Amino acid sequence: MRSRNIIDSFNHAIDGIVYAVKTQRNAKVHLIIGMLVMILAMVLNVTRVELLILLLTIGMVISAEMINTAIEEVVNLAHEGIHPLARIAKNVAAGAVLFCSVIAAGVGYIVLFERLIQFELRSLMRGIDSADLALLALLIVIGSIILIKSATGSSNYFKGGMPSGHTALAFSLAVAIMYAGNTFVACFGFALALLVAHTRVQSKIHSLGEVIIGGLLGFVITLILFQLRA
Repeated sequence: MRSRNIIDSFNHAIDGIVYAVKTQRNAKVHLIIGMLVMILAMVLNVTRVELLILLLTIGMVISAEMINTAIEEVVNLAHEGIHPLARIAKNVAAGAVLFCSVIAAGVGYIVLFERLIQFELRSLMRGIDSADLALLALLIVIGSIILIKSATGSSNYFKGGMPSGHTALAFSLAVAIMYAGNTFVACFGFALALLVAHTRVQSKIHSLGEVIIGGLLGFVITLILFQLRA
């Protein structure tokens, strides 16, 4: 399918991500584990280089799982019955996912294990920079949006569906601005978030309920993370 514009291209890509998460159990598992690892990494106050390594490793595993899904669907399309070559193609693709997962487990052990055994509950989130915490909140909100949209069967992931992703991200950013310490700027942040919510309803892209749920999702997730650091 040829995309007419960049929004269509992104929508097709998100459609592929949500299809994999919705139909493949392992994709759900990898996404959830990836989100939990990122939360743990921020809690344990890893360095920026270590955080980058973890991000790349998580991306590698999820990408491998999606490529495996694509190969399986193409093989099923080309040959519905049992064929030795089809079995080999699927096994090799699954082996690539397993290999990436083993590497990811090794990276996680090297980066996190020593910090984890020395971890004290009192230090929870306190050493995390506000900018890094805001980025973590956005990543968790995005992951939550994808999981919810895949569960509710949304057919278009930039327009419509439960919840409103734009509203969730807007309120997440507003809460992050609020904790930055500038009340005046925070008021503008929430005003802009409300404006985003209003435009999504006014343009009939989302229902009022979808916007409310999206706003609460972004607000609550970001609020919890910043409160844990307080």
